[in-house]
Amino acid sequence: MPPPKLVRLESTPDLVEQVYRRLLDAISEGALAPGQRITQEDIADQLAVSRQPVLQALRLLKKDGFVQDAPGRGVLVAPLDTDATLKVYQVRGALDALAARLAATHKFRIDPAILSHGRKAARGRDVRAMIDADLAFHDAIYEASGNPLIVETAHQHWRHLRRVMGAVLQQSRQRDAVWDEHEAIARAIAAGDGDKAARLMDAHGHKAADNLARQLDGVLTASLHP
Repeated sequence: MPPPKLVRLESTPDLVEQVYRRLLDAISEGALAPGQRITQEDIADQLAVSRQPVLQALRLLKKDGFVQDAPGRGVLVAPLDTDATLKVYQVRGALDALAARLAATHKFRIDPAILSHGRKAARGRDVRAMIDADLAFHDAIYEASGNPLIVETAHQHWRHLRRVMGAVLQQSRQRDAVWDEHEAIARAIAAGDGDKAARLMDAHGHKAADNLARQLDGVLTASLHP
């Protein structure tokens, strides 16, 4: 039997993913600001790729809520939204508490290097380093939960939180208490105390959401009255 005839792909999925990640990083770090227009041609020229992977990447970004249709040509970077951010935190908070409880059943020990690196990042000015360190801590717990659905779902929400965190951390430093809270959660997980780990993680999530929402309101107000 002859092999089935398939239509050749215009570009590799890996290239589309690279363009998606590059654009998402630019949006998260503020290089592409809320309301800024994006066109296929400009992005293709800057990234030295054809328009096809850019088109596919922009479609994915639109589906995920990072860009929206613009009048005329191209798309606009979606505005930041405090209420939407709080809703994301509600879901992520529930996932984080569950992940902490499950990780505690294994008495998982978080690599001390993650905690020390996080404290160092929090003392610096590198916004991406702060966000990456925060994600590394939570990611370790997601993986230790043993439930791949938690990992997959949490990562979807983190894409949006990275953007909000990026906007806020460009204007202020990360709370010093964040890594004290992280260490307390890590100790509870290592001790196998699932109830305490989940309780601490829930409180941590609420503090982070309240703090981020308050600071994001300030960022949005400042953008309206420069």
